[in-house]
Amino acid sequence: MTNYYGVLDRYFAGWNVCRVGLIQGALCSLLLATGARGEELRGLDRLDFRTVVRDAKARVFPAVVFIKVVREDNERGEKRSQEVSGSGVLISADGEVLSNWHVVDKATEVRCLLSDGRAFPARVVGSDKDVDVALLRLDLGKEPANLPFAQLGQSASLTEGDFVMAMGAPWGMSRSVSIGIISCTRRYLPGASEYSAWLQTDASISPGNSGGPLVNTAGEVVGLNTRGMSGAGGDLGFTVPIEVARQVAEQMRLHGKMEWSWTGLQLQPLRDFNRNVYFPNTNGVIIAETDPESPARRSGLQAGDRLVAVNGKPVTAVTQEEIPAVNRQLGLLSKGVAAHLEFIRQGESKTAELTPRAKGRVEGEELACRRWDFSVKAINQFDNPDLYFQRKEGVFIYGVKFPGNAATAGLGAQDILLKIDGRDVRTLADVKAIHEATLSKVGEKHRLVVSLLRNSELRQLVLDFSREYEKE
Repeated sequence: MTNYYGVLDRYFAGWNVCRVGLIQGALCSLLLATGARGEELRGLDRLDFRTVVRDAKARVFPAVVFIKVVREDNERGEKRSQEVSGSGVLISADGEVLSNWHVVDKATEVRCLLSDGRAFPARVVGSDKDVDVALLRLDLGKEPANLPFAQLGQSASLTEGDFVMAMGAPWGMSRSVSIGIISCTRRYLPGASEYSAWLQTDASISPGNSGGPLVNTAGEVVGLNTRGMSGAGGDLGFTVPIEVARQVAEQMRLHGKMEWSWTGLQLQPLRDFNRNVYFPNTNGVIIAETDPESPARRSGLQAGDRLVAVNGKPVTAVTQEEIPAVNRQLGLLSKGVAAHLEFIRQGESKTAELTPRAKGRVEGEELACRRWDFSVKAINQFDNPDLYFQRKEGVFIYGVKFPGNAATAGLGAQDILLKIDGRDVRTLADVKAIHEATLSKVGEKHRLVVSLLRNSELRQLVLDFSREYEKE
């Protein structure tokens, strides 16, 4: 039996159906020009692409969820509550919802609106910043667990030119659907592709679409809409492949979080176009560097080694688009269990034992300091590598309120705190204790000396917090 969905995907590549519609005669001419078989052409006489779109939409659209989140934010130097919105998709009849990490980050309240008008509170089962995936569960109460849910497909089977639909709640408008094609199946975005390359599409993805499903013509979810931009040249959208989202969600379901393993390996492809470096090999991946005090550094691996296998499984990254898959393989190694690595050093085959550890938090905790008019955040080696290089354990100024006492004193974001009022500062608990102590004696003392590092230079500033901006 002819797979008409496949025929459409193969021969309609480059068309933007949203803009130009479907002209049956022109399509038949196109198929003739590309050598389509007679039964395929006769099938298209009976098949309207609009029907394909409607059928695929009908399978997933009822499972699209509109999400409203109340979150706490300290980025402007004070604790603020704000309401944001995004999207999600139901993946089980008992209320599991896939969405993005950035939709529910720092959430204090999550509410979900279903397509039939029912609304439920939800809790965050787990979320992962590294791949921007979150798993939620609706609090159904006594409601029967018979919710509509979408089927998950295989993003690995996609190819450039395949038609897809982006569903979600753009600009907070409850729900909608846009259509386009897969523009690239493995898009590498520097700084945002550690464990996963992205699916790129020209289907419109706007603010609020985040977390919604990317759907193929068979009515299966193949990605989670995450990033988008629009301009005169058209739409650029990026989605998390569903295989990655499924893998992360399974870990969250079991453990309440996604805990990656950390090796400290920094990898480089064999054909590094950006650095104009090319290695005369066809297999393996180059170790560009090993992080200080990392499992990789302790194992004896060195920059320039060519890693060829991990626990007997070959690894290869010819181009940068293949690096995320290798990183993911390393990130899924068992923590605390020695992994057997095979590598080539100066033409000689060698082996090493590497014991990964839990990566842990990838973003430091935050604290707003009322009256001082700034917020602080713990230094994290993954989130703030430049600050971590200066001070392995510490606290930095995250945000400065304006107008406010900190701004008047000349304190600024990214300043690393060393001492406050003569007392050493290494943790948020240190800052909190000093803050509470000084506010309890604000009538007696309202000036503090703050010692800090700014761009590796030691400075001392006087913080006068006698003025109470909150009441002005």
